[in-house]
Amino acid sequence: MTDKEVSQFVFPNEQPVVALECKQAFDALTSREKLYAHYLSKASWFGGLIVLLQTSPESPIIFSLLHRLYREQTLEDLRNFALNHCSLTESEFQALLVYSSGVFTNMGNYKGFGDSKFIPNLPKEKLETLIKSSIAYQKDQSVVEKLWKLCCDVMYSLDSKKRQLGLGEKGVTTYFSSNCTMEDANFINSFLKSKGIEAYNTRLFKTNDAEHGRQYEVRLASSLKNDADTERVFLGTYEFENAKIEVTRGDYDKLMELVVENLKTAKSYAANDTEVKMIDEYVRSFSTGSLPAHKEGSRFWIKDKGPVIETYIGFIETYRDPAGQRGEFEGFVAMVNKEMSAKFTTLVEKAETFLPQLPWPPSFEKDRFLRPDFTSLDVLTFAGSGIPAGINIPNYDEIRQSEGFKNVSLGNVIPANYKDTVIPFLTKDDQDALNKYRVGAFEVQVGLHELLGHGSGKLFCRNKDGTFNFDKGTVDPLTGNCVASYYEPGDTYDSKFTTIGSAYEECRAECVGLYLSLDPDVLKIFGYEGEEAANITYVNWLSMVWAGLRGLEMYQPDHYQWGQAHSQARFVILQVLLEAEEGLVEIEEKIGDDGNPDLLLTLDRSKIVPFGKEAIGKFLQKIQVFKSTGDIDSAKDIFAKYSFVDMPVSKGLPFLSYRDIVIARRQPRKMFVQMNTVARGNEDVQLINYEPTHEGLIKSWIDRFPSVTLDESLQSLFEKDRKYFDL
Repeated sequence: MTDKEVSQFVFPNEQPVVALECKQAFDALTSREKLYAHYLSKASWFGGLIVLLQTSPESPIIFSLLHRLYREQTLEDLRNFALNHCSLTESEFQALLVYSSGVFTNMGNYKGFGDSKFIPNLPKEKLETLIKSSIAYQKDQSVVEKLWKLCCDVMYSLDSKKRQLGLGEKGVTTYFSSNCTMEDANFINSFLKSKGIEAYNTRLFKTNDAEHGRQYEVRLASSLKNDADTERVFLGTYEFENAKIEVTRGDYDKLMELVVENLKTAKSYAANDTEVKMIDEYVRSFSTGSLPAHKEGSRFWIKDKGPVIETYIGFIETYRDPAGQRGEFEGFVAMVNKEMSAKFTTLVEKAETFLPQLPWPPSFEKDRFLRPDFTSLDVLTFAGSGIPAGINIPNYDEIRQSEGFKNVSLGNVIPANYKDTVIPFLTKDDQDALNKYRVGAFEVQVGLHELLGHGSGKLFCRNKDGTFNFDKGTVDPLTGNCVASYYEPGDTYDSKFTTIGSAYEECRAECVGLYLSLDPDVLKIFGYEGEEAANITYVNWLSMVWAGLRGLEMYQPDHYQWGQAHSQARFVILQVLLEAEEGLVEIEEKIGDDGNPDLLLTLDRSKIVPFGKEAIGKFLQKIQVFKSTGDIDSAKDIFAKYSFVDMPVSKGLPFLSYRDIVIARRQPRKMFVQMNTVARGNEDVQLINYEPTHEGLIKSWIDRFPSVTLDESLQSLFEKDRKYFDL
């Protein structure tokens, strides 16, 4: 690979780091609330380490190696030793710090946003010299030597398959053993559906042998081992279509034990009986591997209205499973921002007046809008592969459709993300508009996206007793005929839409946000009227098409696939608007002020209404109808049409060459430094702050996990499944 190509897989030494501020909100808590937040945070952080084992085979080994390196000596001492005794330059040592920050914040050596690999930007030989000269190596030479040998080659490898996450020859995954294909994934999907099992907390290992033929292990995440007697529902050996399938449990057991232990302690400080019952069910789920128990915990969670401390934990988002069904572990703990939450509460109260404006018939909307809790949160802890700006959960269809959900906006994440940002590809006026209005515009978009995007739309289902949850005479607005397809018993949105499900749903929610942000009454809720409201709407639409263009960085041309659901969704929206009215959106290739190729994107605000609104409305109706009816074939066709980069449908623009320009001018996503909490007995919790630097970020992780026992657990879990993966 050329240096230019390799540069796509390293973080620059100027990689920005920002602090996730929450001190004011945390200081306002009572001692009991602080202890509740502390132990929930510990449960989340220990659970977040599971993501290492869900990302790549080598991720837990790299994490353990770096953790040991920094745990045994100060960064200043290590820096001096590297420069004076190991021949590293200042730039090379900084590159090591940046790489380490990347591993810690992404929970592995693949980006949480984009799923592409990143490697150290310093020579392997110099890194080896430093590691073998470190105090960590001197203290435990055999262990550190083994860790280095296990990961040194794969850490730097940029073989075609190693460059991104994916299944089979398309990339790397640990949700499936290395010998699995998409055919295996689909086969097991059929088996799981037949048994009424959902895949959120599972992994799949193919264990074929010559004597017994096709065999699989479906393993549930739990602290209890497979031989424990407690709650063994679904466990056992099954024959299915000439294959032997064993359902086991005990995945990530050593980490799940720590999650359970800290949840049990947190329960002692719960504010009410609902929170106690919620935690009891989470403990049962994480102990036994029972997904129904996690659903019960989620039911109690949505009933816990207006808590001071908001939290959710488990195997949640399916973005990184190549088959779109297995959840990545995440846990968050946050304090409610009452001022911003009041605006979201008003949006909830008026939701039923906005839903009818959406471009599908009332029969395609839920029978009853279940008013959720919608709060703006100051995040204390977010453990996983990245921190989103908003969340609509739980993801379980039967709960969201008929019982309810919650929306949260992570209020301190949004402004932190926009600190000191360079804005390419726009005119000076548009850059100024984005700088002035995009925090406000994004808050509006997040509110609409989460509440009325993810929270809207009905799924047409045939029930187990043969009845239907919709009138069979319902007319499909796209065909004028009666609805012809629906979800069968055992089907879920994830099991039907699989590989396109995440991007498709994010696209639908983004379209809802754009469509409703044109309503003056919506903007008034957020405090915007007149010219300011018009500017917020314009910046919201501009931000969307700009993100669609910049998202080309996440497209993987070698495999004709997208590496990030939100980026694909926004590119699809860009394509839809380019296809609309001439002049609504324009992209021009030019030479920049630096003499290098550049792009200029413009949006004609005078054409957003009616042309932009009409285009998004028609597209949104189609994708909602396909989702409601489970029409996966039509959904795939329309989504593939607008997702295709190599030969785009809109104006024949050369997006593949635009991608090169986008990559050349890309801005690295910010890494967050999160605070730590330390309990001083049963009376006090101290909040520890860190500098927004790579040194501060690394120190936060070493303080978070001060014991070498953690590394031993990660190494043990790695060895347990090493035979299933190619290193």
